[in-house]
Amino acid sequence: MGVGTRGDPASALLEVLDPAQNSTFVDHYLSLPFDLSKVLFIATANRPDIIPPALLDRMEQIELPGYSLFEKQRIASLYLVPKQILENGLKPENLNIPDSVISKVIVDYTREAGVRQLERCIAGICRWNAMKISTIDDENCKNSHFVVQDEQLEEILGVATFVNDLSDRVSMPGVAIGMAWTAAGGKIMLVETSKCPGKGGLKVTGQLGDVMKESVLTGISWVKANLRDLLPKTEKTSKGEGFDGIDIHIHFPAAAVPKDGPSAGITIVTALVSLLSGIRVRNDLAMTGEISLTGKVLPIGGVKEKVMGAHRMGIRTIVLPNMNKKDIREIPKQIADELEFITVGNIMEVLKCALESSLLSNLFVRI
Repeated sequence: MGVGTRGDPASALLEVLDPAQNSTFVDHYLSLPFDLSKVLFIATANRPDIIPPALLDRMEQIELPGYSLFEKQRIASLYLVPKQILENGLKPENLNIPDSVISKVIVDYTREAGVRQLERCIAGICRWNAMKISTIDDENCKNSHFVVQDEQLEEILGVATFVNDLSDRVSMPGVAIGMAWTAAGGKIMLVETSKCPGKGGLKVTGQLGDVMKESVLTGISWVKANLRDLLPKTEKTSKGEGFDGIDIHIHFPAAAVPKDGPSAGITIVTALVSLLSGIRVRNDLAMTGEISLTGKVLPIGGVKEKVMGAHRMGIRTIVLPNMNKKDIREIPKQIADELEFITVGNIMEVLKCALESSLLSNLFVRI
C-alpha cells in the first residue's frame, strides 16, 4: 500500500480493522454502509516496521519464521521434487534426487528463509535430466533411472553461489562474527577492524543506520574507558593513551546492504579488543547483543531467525544476552541440539568465551 493523490488506503483500514467502529463502516465510494464486525481480515507483510504504527496496533501479529535445513529437506523431498518431475515432463521412475544432493543445493545454492530458489534449482535439475533423456535414441532406454550425484551439481546448476569461507575470514585478529535479522531470515554479519598510525581518528563504513553508528561509538567509548584492564600493562595503556597514536577503521562487509540496529554492540567490542590485543576471535562462534556504556549486555530481538541463520553457516557456538535465554526454547530441537549456547551478562564474559583461550594469558588482569 502507498499514499498518493488517489488516496490513502492505510487510513481507510484504520476504521475497517477497528472492532469498535467497523460495524458501522461506510464506503464513501459507493455511499453504502457495511457491517464488517463479523469479517476476518488477513494482512501480510515482509517488514512490519514499514506498517503505520496506528494500523499495526489494530492487528494481531503472527510471525512466521524461515524454514530450518531439516524442514526444507522434507518439503523438497515430499512436495517440490515430485511436483517438478511432473511439470518437466518426466515420470517418477526417471529421476531420483537423494537427500544429500538436496542438502548440498540448500547450503551451496540457496540461502533463503523460504524455498522459492530451492524449487527453481530442483526444476533446473529436472530440466537437465529431461534433456539427457531426449538425446537418447533407443526408446527402451528412455525409461532409464537417473540418480543425481553431488559432483554433478556444478555441471547442472553452475558454480556454487555461496562458499563458506568463515575460517579464512576470521583467521586474523580484529575480526568477529555477529548475527543479523533480515526480512528474508537471519544471517551472520562480520565486523572487521584495522589500525594504522594516526591521531586517534575513527572511520566507520558499511552503509550503517544511525542506531548502528551509535553502537560503534558506545563500543569505542567502553574500550577506551577500560583499556588498562584489557591490554598488557604498558606505559601508554597506563596513561590511557592506547588510541592516541593510531587511527581505527571499522568495516561491516556487504557494504551494498543497509544495516541498522543495536545488536552488533558486543561484536564490535570483541573485534576491537581482538585488534588491540592481537588475539584472534574463535571462528566457530557467533554473537549478538547490545552493549551499554557500563559494559552490560542488553537483550535483542529476532533470536530464533539469527540462530538459524548462523547454524546454516556452520556456526556451532552462540553467545546471547542473559535476558534472551527464554528465546532458546523457540529454536527447533534439531538445531538446538547441535548448538552450544552461552548466555552472558557483561562484556567481560563475552571476551572470555570468544577470544581464543590458548592466548588469553596475554591479556591483563580482569579477563
